[in-house]
Amino acid sequence: MAAMIVDRKDEKIIHLIRPDVQTMQASHVPPGRGMIKLDARENPYAWPAYLRGEWLEEMQGVAMNRYPDPESTDLKARLRQVFNIPHGMELMLGNGSDELIQIISLAMRGAGRKVLAAVPTFARFKMISAYAGMEFVGVPLDKKDFGLDMAAMLAAIEQHQPAVTYLASPNNPTGNTYSQKEIGQLLDSTHGLVVVDESYFGFSGESMMSQLEQHDNLLVMRSLSKMGLAGLRLGYLVGSPRWINQIDNLRLPYNINVLTQFTAEFALNYYDVFEEQIEQVRRDRIWVAESIRRIKGVEVFPSETNFIMFRVAPGRGNEIDATLKQKGILLRNLGDDSPLLRDCLRVTIGKPSENVAFISALTSSV
Repeated sequence: MAAMIVDRKDEKIIHLIRPDVQTMQASHVPPGRGMIKLDARENPYAWPAYLRGEWLEEMQGVAMNRYPDPESTDLKARLRQVFNIPHGMELMLGNGSDELIQIISLAMRGAGRKVLAAVPTFARFKMISAYAGMEFVGVPLDKKDFGLDMAAMLAAIEQHQPAVTYLASPNNPTGNTYSQKEIGQLLDSTHGLVVVDESYFGFSGESMMSQLEQHDNLLVMRSLSKMGLAGLRLGYLVGSPRWINQIDNLRLPYNINVLTQFTAEFALNYYDVFEEQIEQVRRDRIWVAESIRRIKGVEVFPSETNFIMFRVAPGRGNEIDATLKQKGILLRNLGDDSPLLRDCLRVTIGKPSENVAFISALTSSV
């Protein structure tokens, strides 16, 4: 049998790149060109023409030749005002919530340190924990309603003593929120940090922000992506200065560029425009859910987000997903993410015409 020939360049990679990194796979984003793109939980509405015009005019004054404000001072002040950040709490900004999770992981990593989360949930919690070399412990949600299995969560916290516990509320991909009472119980049961991801806060109105002063191990994380600024990649973390100041030591300088700082601050001056769009999505979510519910053999799950998760007949998830793609509808197939999500698909709420096209395609596909 001939010996395998290994390129010398590959030998260097094998020797120098961490073994666990070599086995990882980068996230795959399916191409959406020419499709009705309902897979990525984006706001489907563009800025009004008058807003784009004013933005372009004012952007001419942005000093592209200068480094950005390393502290994003003006943007932080606007975030505090618009989102009623509690007095005395500190903010840290990240290049999307992904960077914030990465910084938290790097700050909390250590020999034997573990990360815990209720699963299925946002995939980055597990993925970035692996990047940081931390063991990830996933506690399955209740299979009936995707709520927290409190007995299992409390037992896992006692057994594993996690350095960080992530809770996404509302949760992606299930769409439901967790009660503040349950989150409070988990906060009281752990000596570790608890990060509540509220990326979909605008659609639910539920928040742990008011509880920051009561729990010294709580951080609240949000993103501006779902409100209509996904292209800016801006997330923010709120909590006690004692936590934020330490975690901020690992943030690279100038991580929020001048265009993001300017555009986000500009957009927040017109937050009422985005609130109207969010309210439109909430209304359309009701119509889409009711329309799916009328399709025989399809189960719809409650949602407090800008998407809906639903389950089709056993064994037909992949087939229906493929059929919808052929009809130009791109959804998120969740079947491989968790045994709890077998034959589940997730649809983002789009424009009314896109929602109608989706319902028509789904009706003819099941």
